[in-house]
Amino acid sequence: MFKDLLAKLKIDTYILLLFGMVVLATVLPVRGEAATIVGWVVKIAIALLFFLHGAKLSREAVVAGLTHWRLHLTILAFTFVMFPALGLLISKSGLLSPTLSTGMLFLCCLPSTVQSSIAFTSIGRGNIAAAVCAASASNLLGIFLTPVLVGLLMQAHGDVGGWESIRSIIIQLLLPFIAGQLLRPLIRDWIERHKALVGQVDRGSILLVVYSAFSAAVVGGIWKTVSIPELAVLLAACVVLLAVVMTATMFGARALGFSKPDEVAIVFCGSKKSLATGVPMAGILFPGATAGVLVLPLMLFHQIQLMACSVLAQRYGARSADEA
Repeated sequence: MFKDLLAKLKIDTYILLLFGMVVLATVLPVRGEAATIVGWVVKIAIALLFFLHGAKLSREAVVAGLTHWRLHLTILAFTFVMFPALGLLISKSGLLSPTLSTGMLFLCCLPSTVQSSIAFTSIGRGNIAAAVCAASASNLLGIFLTPVLVGLLMQAHGDVGGWESIRSIIIQLLLPFIAGQLLRPLIRDWIERHKALVGQVDRGSILLVVYSAFSAAVVGGIWKTVSIPELAVLLAACVVLLAVVMTATMFGARALGFSKPDEVAIVFCGSKKSLATGVPMAGILFPGATAGVLVLPLMLFHQIQLMACSVLAQRYGARSADEA
């Protein structure tokens, strides 16, 4: 019955678990020597997470979709140009505290999601092959582009740049990802047979990272610096940001003359941000206490995008069915 209620409200159970980690970290934050041990466990979990990402990514699907370069460039422009520009605008508006403004800026520098982008494109009867390629390319490029954008925009925003963290990104994210790709021919069948287990490792790793980051934030006094009114403003900012980007992707695709299936892929791949990539990156690019606050905008935006895209995908699908 509880699951039925969540389904009607279009709330992802995993999002509840993420916020559950925030509550757990608030009540029982990890401290001292235990925090050091958890920190090393988190590093191993992040490396494992990106190793599995590399092992799951099909090179054949990426190569097959590369021919539609105009569509991919359009999606990448929304993801890594328009989004960061809007994030910089929000951060300069003064509506949010400096830390939450940095969190919004970080959110806007992240790549698109993979699984949900493809799923919503499928529901909306869009170009699935293009969505697979675009979402995969966005995540792969994000390993390089996100820390670079963070370094550039944080300097423009007056914060500490992320250049010194690029080495950590390469070691903890890129190298495990490459290792997963190289070993994919050997472990592909095992991963296919154990999809449920791999999915649990994926999600469990992110839950652990969120708990560790928020523990450091709680110890650092996060709830003394972030008030309820600030959270309300942050929620409104996330809603407006998503509405602006989804409108821009929809009408931008039409103005550029893309077909309806391509428009669906552009909307769902170009308007979303990856929680699976963002949470580990925040833990690498920023200090522990800061990272806990910085992922708040991402967690809120992630749930909002799932709810909005779910409704829009069904409308796209119904319209396509009627036209057919």
